[in-house]
Amino acid sequence: MTPEKTIATIEKIKRDHPNNLMARFFDADWFAGLNQNDQQRLKNIINTGIKNPSSQMGAYAMQADDYEHFSHQFDPMIRAFHALPDATPICQTNDWDTARTRCDLAKIDPALSRISMRVRVARNFSIFPLPGAMDKNQRMELEQMMITAFQSLILRPGFGGRYLSLTPGTANTINDEEYSRRVASGQMFKNMSNDRYLRAAGISADWPHGRGMYVSQKEDFIIWVGEEDHLRIMAMHTGSNLNQLFERLHGGLELISNLLPPFAMSSRYGTIASCPTNLGAGMRASLHMKLPKLCAVGPGLEYLTNEAKTLGLAVRGAGGEHSGPGKGGLVDISPSARLGVTQVQIMQKLHDGIAALWALEKGNGN
Repeated sequence: MTPEKTIATIEKIKRDHPNNLMARFFDADWFAGLNQNDQQRLKNIINTGIKNPSSQMGAYAMQADDYEHFSHQFDPMIRAFHALPDATPICQTNDWDTARTRCDLAKIDPALSRISMRVRVARNFSIFPLPGAMDKNQRMELEQMMITAFQSLILRPGFGGRYLSLTPGTANTINDEEYSRRVASGQMFKNMSNDRYLRAAGISADWPHGRGMYVSQKEDFIIWVGEEDHLRIMAMHTGSNLNQLFERLHGGLELISNLLPPFAMSSRYGTIASCPTNLGAGMRASLHMKLPKLCAVGPGLEYLTNEAKTLGLAVRGAGGEHSGPGKGGLVDISPSARLGVTQVQIMQKLHDGIAALWALEKGNGN
């Protein structure tokens, strides 16, 4: 596609799909002034938003320095998504000191004593391109590097487990039955080649080579390899204590970090991630809870979504994005903010938001 055709295509998307942030903030004059290499590099970054005009973000970084190099395109998109005013620096402060606050959902209501919850962070290495720009050999090299690290992690008390590879024909490869079971349980990621956004970005290329998952024996600490980011590191817990969940993740993150090359970080953007939505803390904390009365108000999840938004929360169906509530009004709740907030603030936001939604749910019964 010529530069002129690229500009014309994006201008049409801008008119027809104003919520596509890539198109909204695309500067045709700036793009035309880039050299040929940078034009092609940016086209690779925004290809997912061109191929999928209904995208919200419409861009995936391909290299760790893309955010700095193409800040003219990325910065207004980031500010719009994360609701950062122009005068507020794009920066990140880290704070894992969960001891300062206690976030136990059972204190809100004993009925919330057995909630399925998880928290995860995205991490990438600067020694590799980001997943959208990796070739098959690089994906395999990354997986092998992680297998070596996992051999040490297996020996650590409380974190020992096994690596389950999706790469065909390896000593760690699992069969289709186990893969399907792990996906159904929410532990393993789905077939990425079925995702049109990831396909357009090149992130799902070479599926399933270089992909897999490390899981602890208690199945409460998991590391995805080769998904949307090089690593997705997560803790899972069924209970009520968010402090324990966050502390489990932090402990595992510290352990695995000491076994690997440095992660890609930026003093300006925080944790580097493929998608700008995951910059900063690089964290998504969520839980599954049943809100049948709130789910029953209006079509789909529209009412609940709007109520949650006022609390700084996002709502997904039980099956993930674009799905409806599960049995008994089961939904996925998570804080929306990820950039410009600390890890402890994310934990507190989830706790306080759940308290407010639960009060609303109970109030609807009166």
